Amino acid sequence: MNIPLQDPIFKKLLTIVESKQQEAFIIGGFVRDAILGRPSKDIDVVVVGDGIAFAEAFSASLNGKSDLVVFKNFGTAMVKTQDWEIEFVGARKESYSKESRKPAVIPGSIKDDQLRRDFTINALAISLNASNLFELVDPFDGVLDLERKIIRTPLEPEITFSDDPLRMMRAIRFASQLNFDIHPQTFEAIKLHADRIHIVSMERVSDELNKIMLSPKPSIGLNLLFESGLLKLIFPELHAMHGVEVINKKAHKDNFYHTLQVIDNVCKETNNLWLRWATLLHDIGKPVTKRFMIEEGGWTFHGHEDRGSKMVARIFRKLKLPLNEKLKYVEKLVALHHRPKVLAEEGITDSAIRRLIVDAGDDLEDLFTLCRADMTSKFPEKIKLYRSNLGKVQELVKELEERDALRNWQPPVSGEDIMKYFDLRPCREVGLIKAELREAILDGDVPNSYEDAFKKMVEIGSRIINEKQFPKA
Repeated sequence: MNIPLQDPIFKKLLTIVESKQQEAFIIGGFVRDAILGRPSKDIDVVVVGDGIAFAEAFSASLNGKSDLVVFKNFGTAMVKTQDWEIEFVGARKESYSKESRKPAVIPGSIKDDQLRRDFTINALAISLNASNLFELVDPFDGVLDLERKIIRTPLEPEITFSDDPLRMMRAIRFASQLNFDIHPQTFEAIKLHADRIHIVSMERVSDELNKIMLSPKPSIGLNLLFESGLLKLIFPELHAMHGVEVINKKAHKDNFYHTLQVIDNVCKETNNLWLRWATLLHDIGKPVTKRFMIEEGGWTFHGHEDRGSKMVARIFRKLKLPLNEKLKYVEKLVALHHRPKVLAEEGITDSAIRRLIVDAGDDLEDLFTLCRADMTSKFPEKIKLYRSNLGKVQELVKELEERDALRNWQPPVSGEDIMKYFDLRPCREVGLIKAELREAILDGDVPNSYEDAFKKMVEIGSRIINEKQFPKA
């Protein structure tokens, strides 16, 4: 098989191959994606010899229209153009110690370099050499594996995964991204070596997790993580959601598989990584709030949304996910995800709608996306009824928001106003006054204007301060 490469960037590469008289090959993901018909702007070039010198010559040939970055410690170089990112490395052999996934490296041939690759579909190479120009070099039947939609290792999988345990995560990530199966022998080796994942930094694990989360159907990868035993090791809180308990012939749904279905539903509507994370964690508090209520004769997860929201920061810290506005966004959606459902099922009041608008702020549409996805049932009519009721909630939200301008609302009277009027320093009473005033406005008892709110603030504050000085018996 020959894959002609038409872009001018490849002609530049051929010129450097000829001038330096070095063997060079395009290898890995670009070749795989070219065969699959997937777009790619990242190219890996393996040079038999000095890859950095080759990259420097290539960059110079572009006459200042590229950026060159050299990583001497790794023996690699990156050339960035307007359209491409091209990484150069010398062909190498690798050997590993049991305690580390960082290999000892020595120069090698293209065959040696292909042997060190993680999977057969990533070991495919295209020759840039005149003797076999654009010929596909495929020593491990990678093309056949692409046709069969199989993830398989070039070497014995036990060697591949023991050498670099991150490859276990990568196998599952590629299966999720490409909707491929993992070869049975390869998957058994992942299960056998799962505990080796502990030598991999959490940053690298989370990078693979995020790629799984961004795949078209994340449930594929998440389920493979569960079945392989990796999920229990890297994300025990999610693993704990699996299983069904039965008491008095009453069972609850398996919250793990429910969550997988919900995240696939969300992914049909959005590529937002952090909305996908909020979806993955929306029921994370259920295992710790699960109770069987004898009187009611069934299972409850009361307060799971609040408990789950409090768990998010600890999970993000452990997984080395960002502890910034992304964290706050996920915490908010987890805390609020149950509220629209309650409104849709139990009745709607203006005050409840006001609170929802104010609490969700700019993330209100994302919250409704999560809520729509969260309705899973084997009865289509049940889903239809719930989504109809949720639609009514959305309509009322729209009407009330247009009328009252509540998005990102703050009470017209601030904490500074309260402290100035009552001559207070920051204290608990200021917070109590502000909270009660907020509730009065959201309940519709006080108009949303400075004058009315200030008058109510004086009334509330006088009572609270008086109660503090002269507590009731």
